[in-house]
Amino acid sequence: MATEIKDLHNLQNTEYSLKKLFKDAEDFLPLLGTDYVELYVGNAKQSAHFYKTAFGFQSEAYAGLETGMKDRVSYVLKQDKIRLVLTTSLKEGGVINEHINKHGDGVKVVALWVEDATKAWEETTKRGAKSFMKPTREEDKNGHVVRSGIHTYGETVHIFVERKNYNGIFLPGFKKWESHYNPEPVGLKFIDHMVGNVGWNEMNTWCEFYDKVMGFAQIISFDDSDISTEFTALMSKVMSNGNGRIKFPINEPAEGKKKSQIEEYIDFYNGAGVQHIAVATNDIVATVSAMRDRGVEFLYVPENYYDDLLERVGDIDEDVEVLKEHGILIDRDDEGYLLQLFTKPVVDRPTMFFEIIQRKGAQSFGKGNFKALFEAIEREQENRGTL
Repeated sequence: MATEIKDLHNLQNTEYSLKKLFKDAEDFLPLLGTDYVELYVGNAKQSAHFYKTAFGFQSEAYAGLETGMKDRVSYVLKQDKIRLVLTTSLKEGGVINEHINKHGDGVKVVALWVEDATKAWEETTKRGAKSFMKPTREEDKNGHVVRSGIHTYGETVHIFVERKNYNGIFLPGFKKWESHYNPEPVGLKFIDHMVGNVGWNEMNTWCEFYDKVMGFAQIISFDDSDISTEFTALMSKVMSNGNGRIKFPINEPAEGKKKSQIEEYIDFYNGAGVQHIAVATNDIVATVSAMRDRGVEFLYVPENYYDDLLERVGDIDEDVEVLKEHGILIDRDDEGYLLQLFTKPVVDRPTMFFEIIQRKGAQSFGKGNFKALFEAIEREQENRGTL
């Protein structure tokens, strides 16, 4: 069975193959894509400035005192198909402040775009999901949206968004955010996948949740023999919905000589949560170069990583020296190759970061880069005194 699971990644490249594998996944929970990702942050206005300046996001929508929202403020940023919502409480106490006190800035909501938010809630809750938000109709002069939600790992939630009857800028209660400051995008296109870190021996529990409650299937698994260095290790399984548009790798710690990145995350986040957001680009060299020029810090990849690169991955379109200059990692699978690079944590705690990824046929997740990536993370952990 383990061999069969690891071989499934060869079938990911077509929706037809996935539909055969995922049984009735699309029958009870068709997902059209990621609608938005909402972060609870300590200062939404300043966070918005960071993501605009460093990541090239554009101003889209706003809700706060000026729109009648009395308890919180939210700034909505967009770049191509990626939408970030940054939310801060306007009053002491309450769930937003509790979340920030416990976790620091981090992802609260992974919102999924659906055709029918009521049906999505009914199908998932009857399969065992804990309700976060009953189906709720929200409307203004531009039409109406229906949203519902369920709890998942840690304090992360999925909100189902049905917006087929809405023509407004984002959601009812939001207005267009007019800003003269909109730096050029850096080429980010869409969310490729989002990775969740969970505690010891919890990975299978949450993979089973996505299987039974949401109709996902496991497409790849990695154990500590795949993802380890001399000092640390972890386990990971990748869950995907029926059409392959939503992929959630789930990580848990594994035994090692020292504290792994997953343990460090859980210690500082105080529980399970979203570790990183992988965002796709069509030109990773241009994207990484622009982001680095704007102050984004990336993990350091030693130059000797590139010594036998072409022997490991075969012919590629890119100039190896250029990739080396930018520290970009490369890996190949049966469908092609991918290029990827990881930022350092973008918040004060060593928790959330971003992955920049360009796929040139490959449907995998960079297994050949795990050792180099982990060693780079361990160098950062050592600097922090948390290894």
